[in-house]
Amino acid sequence: MLKSNLGELAALGTAFCWSMSATFFELSGKRVGSLTVNFIRLITGFLFVSIFTFFTRGNLLPVDATARHWIFLSISGLIGFFIGDLFLFQSYLEVGSRISMLIMATSPPITALMGYLVFGETLSIISLLGMTITLIGIALVILGKNPEEKKIQVKYSLKGLTYAFLGSLGQAVGLMFSKYGMGDYNPFAATQVRMVAGLISFAALIFYRKKWADVKLALKNARAMVEISIGSIFGPFVGVGLSLLSLQYTSAGISSTITAIVPVTIIPISILVFKDKIKAKELLGALITVVGVGVLFLF
Repeated sequence: MLKSNLGELAALGTAFCWSMSATFFELSGKRVGSLTVNFIRLITGFLFVSIFTFFTRGNLLPVDATARHWIFLSISGLIGFFIGDLFLFQSYLEVGSRISMLIMATSPPITALMGYLVFGETLSIISLLGMTITLIGIALVILGKNPEEKKIQVKYSLKGLTYAFLGSLGQAVGLMFSKYGMGDYNPFAATQVRMVAGLISFAALIFYRKKWADVKLALKNARAMVEISIGSIFGPFVGVGLSLLSLQYTSAGISSTITAIVPVTIIPISILVFKDKIKAKELLGALITVVGVGVLFLF
């Protein structure tokens, strides 16, 4: 029973990990900046994954990865870990991790739409209905009425929402390359390959922008380093590994649907950590968003 539902359980674990990592990366990003957090969390995440693979696979590094693995997983890392997370982490600072994770729920619909446009996959009326429900749920949270002008307006930073959407787009494209390039390869070793691509990309950007001084300052900030380390355990280490494990044992649709409950699972964490006051409309919107993703993939 446990093995037959391993993919679904891994996806559920992924949702919890995303909620935790987003929270701790928001905390650390406010202290030392999103670019610095992105770079350091990949280093710490890579160390955690490498130690884990050494004891579970006997390989500290993904030396058994084929050329195919390196090519497609590196592309996935460049798009997902670098470009996508570059925007996502900045959105944490603009609109907060809770709203960012809500916008990230657009990733499954984007994945389905890309499958239709690029690979000619079927997009049924039910799928379109699921996309519509997802967007309605998100709109319910981010839109509100201006009491003075009595007009509907966006309640959060448009720049932050755009960053979060670009992060969602990066995750969707990265996921497609991961699934295509990973095959039956070990998910944690695959994560290492993706991390290498992300690390090289961030190192190049930091070098170009001459931000190494910010990295040094962050390394001296004990509280930020603790938060980055915790976020790295839940994010690049356990979270990413579980998400890839889920893809191996269940369909991408079911995996994406279960993982998409993050907008709901992050709410109690936001209340505890950031003292967020969640309105009933926002909770309803988060639930509707999750239902929309479920309709998209499960019917």
